[in-house]
Amino acid sequence: MGKVFDSIDEQLRRWIDAQPMWFVATAPLDADGRVNVSPRGGDSLSVLGAHRVGWVDFTGSGIETIAHLRENGRACVMFASFDLRPRIVRLHGRGQVHWPGTAVFEEVTALHPPHPSTRAVITVDVERISDSCGWGVPVMDVVTDERELLRQFAEKKGPDGMDVYRAQKNTSSIDGLPGL
Repeated sequence: MGKVFDSIDEQLRRWIDAQPMWFVATAPLDADGRVNVSPRGGDSLSVLGAHRVGWVDFTGSGIETIAHLRENGRACVMFASFDLRPRIVRLHGRGQVHWPGTAVFEEVTALHPPHPSTRAVITVDVERISDSCGWGVPVMDVVTDERELLRQFAEKKGPDGMDVYRAQKNTSSIDGLPGL
């Protein structure tokens, strides 16, 4: 283990696709700013090329990933297997935010089931691809059913209510960086 890859090849793409959960880490430029790690999952991520991934970004109570990417673009996407074969894969790169109505937003959302809380698409141009042993990650049984809470919340609010929610919760990061 501990290999650096030239690209996301077909075997690695299949492994990434099989992971039910993954994480994205970002940070502001300000040394006193807060580092953020967000868990993600469901049918929302696609490998878009040998050095590019993208995912549908759902509305949340915060906007850290988007705010940090808008400020500086730095991102690390991490996958960890919880099954019997331990492995961690990290994709370091530069991320961009794509809003509804843009070509990239349409391209990536078309690859996944529609979701009423979709607020943006994130892409990361991957500069470094590596894996590590994952021996310290516990073996866990994963239930891969989607939690319905976010979908139900967004459906109950409706499109106008989601716009209001985003205006209340997603306009700036916890460090005051611009969000939506």
